[in-house]
Amino acid sequence: MSFTIGVRREDKNEWEKRVPITPEHVAELIEKFDIKTVVQPSNIRAFSDDDYRKIGASINEDLSNSNVVYAVKEIPINFFKPGKTYVFFAHVIKGQRYNMPMLKKMMELGCNLIDYEKIVDEHGRRLVFFGRYAGLAGMTDALWAYGQRIKLRGLNSPICEIKQTIRYGRLSEIKKHLVEIGDKINSDGLQKEISPLVVGFAGYGNVSRGAQEILDILPVEEIAPMELDSIKCEYSNNVIYKVVFKEENMVERLDSKADFNLKHYYNNPEKYKSVFHKYIPYLSILMNCIYWDKRYPRLVTKDFIKKNYNKKFKLQVIGDISVDLNGAIEFTQKTTTPGNPAFVYNPSNDDIIDGYSGEGIAVIAVDNLPCELPRDSSKAFSDTLIRFIPAIAKADFSVDFDALELPPEIKKAVILYHGKLTPDYKYMNKFL
Repeated sequence: MSFTIGVRREDKNEWEKRVPITPEHVAELIEKFDIKTVVQPSNIRAFSDDDYRKIGASINEDLSNSNVVYAVKEIPINFFKPGKTYVFFAHVIKGQRYNMPMLKKMMELGCNLIDYEKIVDEHGRRLVFFGRYAGLAGMTDALWAYGQRIKLRGLNSPICEIKQTIRYGRLSEIKKHLVEIGDKINSDGLQKEISPLVVGFAGYGNVSRGAQEILDILPVEEIAPMELDSIKCEYSNNVIYKVVFKEENMVERLDSKADFNLKHYYNNPEKYKSVFHKYIPYLSILMNCIYWDKRYPRLVTKDFIKKNYNKKFKLQVIGDISVDLNGAIEFTQKTTTPGNPAFVYNPSNDDIIDGYSGEGIAVIAVDNLPCELPRDSSKAFSDTLIRFIPAIAKADFSVDFDALELPPEIKKAVILYHGKLTPDYKYMNKFL
């Protein structure tokens, strides 16, 4: 029996050049597993039609003969076919309103949906992800925006030489340039007007680690959250100070001073309040890398910024990699694109303007940051996905869900089966 998978062309915007499966892995599927691949043509994809054609894939607009169709981002409503299986980042598990029509259409057509976001191990850690690359690109963009902000103040720091991620092309180019920037910081130091330069990371997962990987190329000294006050007067201007915030630093219980318990917090977030505001005055750049939904306290509120903002306010840039609209960063009011990556929030009039200049705090809110490194990020993603593809391609999706044979990590990520929400996702009915 022959098996065929399809790879959909990404077309969400001009910057989306990623692929879920690289030509290298398509060749492996053909040679090792006798799984054929049909790829939709694209003029902008990081890997060309010829790259796929050379290793034996078919290039065809029509994917209807594919057992399973893979994509990266959300799929347009008119693309789905009755009874087909689709694997992509659906962005529906929080009840995202803008994707409910897509989910309803898949239900009407009796489709199966596997969401990369829910492919996790027994500890809930994601196994198929772009997160590291979101962090890599997000940190680079935040440093670029910070450099542009201080340049507007007439400061000419080595940081001002850092470019936006898409101006480099490959990760290796970014790292090489940052080594050169780091040498200048080591030798020349940073101006007193911006020292101590402090970068805070909210969260410590894949996204945060990717962001820290970029910052750590520069001369960095890591300090604990409780040490922030101590460097206010006594610091070095030849390093950038890094501080990583965990949940125990960011919230405290409302009803007692009991020792922090992570499991209790996750199970009872309504019993906690944010204390993150006490760190904000020390930070030059904040990288938001946390998972957030409306049950959790916010990191940065409009009210705090409005009450405390002044001309000497230290925080210049927020790299909101998580990009939850009006979420952990309350004034992240919209997403941005690589072509227009930043906006500035002005607390005095509660308004935002595009760009990185102006009164207030600049926010980087690109919702598909890994597409700024499309070739590198696609390869890394495909490396994580490839081990699951043969089992998905050869699964019998005609049987009842209980009888469906898939690796447990994949079966837990099946949101729709024959057009119905699977047991773990019944809660989503309230959003529909």
